[in-house]
Amino acid sequence: MDGTLVDSEKLWDVALYEAADWLGGTLSEEQRLTLVGSNMDATARYLLEVTGYAVTPGRVAETGAWIRDRTADLFDDALPWRPGAREALAAVRAAGLPSALVTSTERALTELALNTIGREFFDITVCGDEVDGHNKPHPEPYLRAARLLGADPARCVAVEDSQPGTASAVAAGCVVLVVPNDVPVEAGERRVFRTSLTGLDAPALRALFASGRA
Repeated sequence: MDGTLVDSEKLWDVALYEAADWLGGTLSEEQRLTLVGSNMDATARYLLEVTGYAVTPGRVAETGAWIRDRTADLFDDALPWRPGAREALAAVRAAGLPSALVTSTERALTELALNTIGREFFDITVCGDEVDGHNKPHPEPYLRAARLLGADPARCVAVEDSQPGTASAVAAGCVVLVVPNDVPVEAGERRVFRTSLTGLDAPALRALFASGRA
């Protein structure tokens, strides 16, 4: 979702830089980029580490709550689409292909984002607080989505923009369409790269699936 369908990573930037300031420290751009694709607990732990706090469950929860509240404010407005993303979702839906939204973002914030993206594009959604702590790059988010869709992961195409998300989908057995945004993603097995989602439709997905399995 973030950075793949909508350009919400820019809003996470605001929340995370402000969270570091709230903790009495700073977050460099390099440090921020390491958090692309991370879940909330991992992000809170990292911010505590770089601002000099002991990482305790209570502090992780408090920091996560602060980030969550600030991000909810930012997500409450319409989110900017990534190029071609809305048209690609509409094309997939028009072709009758089952689809899932698989995101590291928690359910409450995802629901706000879906006000912009549109719930009608997805048969199911899997959020970062619904995988029993097995967040990306663990394969469970994509395995769970495939189970809920009744699909074989090896017959699925995942669309990702980050290294943790790509690693998660590859480990689950999917072919991955990688559209990098803020951070580079390494080339590798079952990874097909595009500069944007512009022009992506069902025939294009079939072609990239075939090339990813070759």
